[in-house]
Order: sequence, then C-alpha cells, then structure tokens
Amino acid sequence: MNIKVIALGKLKEKFLKEGIDEFQKRLTPYASFEIIELTPVEIKDENLVQKALDEEAQKILSYVKPQSYVITLEINGKMLSSEEFAKKINDLTFDGVGEIIFVIGSSCGLSPIVSNRANFKLSFSKMTFLHQFARLILVEQIYRAFKIIKGETYHK
Repeated sequence: MNIKVIALGKLKEKFLKEGIDEFQKRLTPYASFEIIELTPVEIKDENLVQKALDEEAQKILSYVKPQSYVITLEINGKMLSSEEFAKKINDLTFDGVGEIIFVIGSSCGLSPIVSNRANFKLSFSKMTFLHQFARLILVEQIYRAFKIIKGETYHK
C-alpha cells in the first residue's frame, strides 16, 4: 500500500516535525509513506480566497492519479473512531486500492475542486485544529490503524 499525505504549508515547529518523523519511521514496515508539502498561495486580498484555493487545487491534483483513492480532511467530513478508520484502510486494501492520498488544505481550507475529487471526506472532530497539528494527528492515526489491522499492541 502506498500512502501519501499532501499538505499545504511547511511545518515550522520542531516538536511537530519530530513527532511526524517518528511515526513516519514507525510506518515503514506497514506501507510506503510519503508527505508532500506544497506552498500555499499567498492571499493578499480576502476577495481572492477562492481563486487562491483553486490555484492550490491544481497543485494538489497534479499529484493525484485517476486510480488514487483520495481522502480529504474537512470539517464537515465523516468522523470515525480509530477502529473504524483502521477498517476503512483495511477494506481499501482488500478492494485492491494501491494508493491512498490524504489531503490537508491550507488555513483557508480546500477548494471545492479538491473536495469534489475526494472519494471520502474525513473529519477528526467538530473542533478546529491548526493544519500543522492535523498532520501529526493524521500520521499517528494511520500508524494506529496499521497496528489495529495487524492486531499488535499499541492501540489500547
């Protein structure tokens, strides 16, 4: 299984980088894993937010193949427990999906162009998180999902 995370913006906080690096290392036995950081479009005028999101959409979609299974992180997405998330990943594997791409938008969100391409829309919570925190949470939950799938201790 190939798993990619496409995220807008660079991580600045050392502690977040270290946490993500640790879980990325732990994921190695379970899946090919890659994080693709894209530069968000600078918004100089609030009236141009949608235009900026659409430009970001083109950057994001340039990494998406027609057969890629895309999961966007969206506030109005479906909330899953860790067990349900693991089942989702396991089901996709059994269905022959070779690549899952998770997309984390910029602080302004995602263009409807990307949202409409999503095969599944995921929400971590009704709370709002910094998108940098969302990246760490996502990578940890992907690792947790594989531990659940394999029946290995870590989850509890």
